[in-house]
Amino acid sequence: MQREPLGESFGTTEEHARRLDEGDALSPFRDEFYLEEGSVYLDGNSLGPLSRRSEVEALNALRDWRERGIRGWTEGPQPWFYLSEKLGALTAPLVGASPEEVVVTGQTTVNLHQLVATFFEPGNGRTKILATGLDFPSDIHALKSQLRLRGLDPAEHLMRVPSRDGRLVEERDIVAAMTEEVALVVLPTVLYRSGQLLDVEHLTREAHRWGILVGFDAAHSVGAVPHSFAPWGVDFAFWCGYKYLNGGPGAPAGLYVAREHLGRRPGLAGWFGSAKDRQFDMEHELTPAEGAGAYQIGTPHVLSLAPLLGSLEVFRDAGIERVREKSLRLTGYLAYLVEHELSGMGFGIGSPREDRRRGGHLALEHGEAARICAALKEAGVVADFREPNIIRLAPVALYVSYTDVWKTVTVLRKIMAQKSYENYENTRGVVA
Repeated sequence: MQREPLGESFGTTEEHARRLDEGDALSPFRDEFYLEEGSVYLDGNSLGPLSRRSEVEALNALRDWRERGIRGWTEGPQPWFYLSEKLGALTAPLVGASPEEVVVTGQTTVNLHQLVATFFEPGNGRTKILATGLDFPSDIHALKSQLRLRGLDPAEHLMRVPSRDGRLVEERDIVAAMTEEVALVVLPTVLYRSGQLLDVEHLTREAHRWGILVGFDAAHSVGAVPHSFAPWGVDFAFWCGYKYLNGGPGAPAGLYVAREHLGRRPGLAGWFGSAKDRQFDMEHELTPAEGAGAYQIGTPHVLSLAPLLGSLEVFRDAGIERVREKSLRLTGYLAYLVEHELSGMGFGIGSPREDRRRGGHLALEHGEAARICAALKEAGVVADFREPNIIRLAPVALYVSYTDVWKTVTVLRKIMAQKSYENYENTRGVVA
């Protein structure tokens, strides 16, 4: 996607922001979401807001439970027995896969455990897993656990590529760490602090040159960044449903398994991974489903799945390419305003400047980030703090306007000019 240089054609006035909104083809989708009047919601990279369509689908699921009881599994407009696969088909266009390669199930870390248990086969000198030093902690906890289950010491067999600056990870450093000792590579698509977008296609190609299987944690990109997992040759991927996908707090997650690996026996077997036509045979020998549904473990949480039916319909209508285009423009506009309106106030931008390397949020750095974040929330701008000095701002394309971005920087300027952040305790360690 060709983009204009960051900041070109941007202005600093509210009038300019309003003109940008007038030309925004996605602006009608803002009305799809419940947003608090007078506030700016920039925390969709942690929890997306409720959409009206999701609310309807949640109420529909409750209605089906009320009116049909057990028959809801096989009757009605959305039979629960097939819901995870249906949601997988709706998610597949967002990740560049076929419907049978995707299923919505479990939780992010549970899916990581399932996929590592399935794909990590140490032997013939390949005993190591490669990750990065800036991965989300839960991924590292899971990888260490999987190594211990195989009698391997994580201190020796988990390799973490270090960051050169504490913000970004260089792809060339990841590639340099690939050796004949590595059995599996598990990487984030987007780094959760800085918002750096890794080159998934390049890293997949390089891993395969070494004969290494590679998977990606796409929790901070699915719904904000279009992917092409199947064309790129990615072996597997997993993500959550409550950030950019707006599935609700604790929404079920998703996983992708490349077509060539479908049929690989699940490392963690469970009843709901059965072939649908055999599941109620009640045999003790598992007959796995032919598609990604084989990697389900337990019974799906229907009331948590239902909101994703509505939110994924929004993405179908909006189009992930248009979402990405506006997302890049919003983060670019935010960076431009920070540089022009907050100069000399101690702020830095910890996210990549190139569009191809930037995900859906901007990392704003400041020595008083925790207290500034608290002051922002008090002023009606919802963002979040991440150690050690980062305010994460996610202007999500479906419901954040250019005027919202302009207001955010205006509030920041006022906070800094009045030093009102000094009224707040240092809340380091508080997530939201």
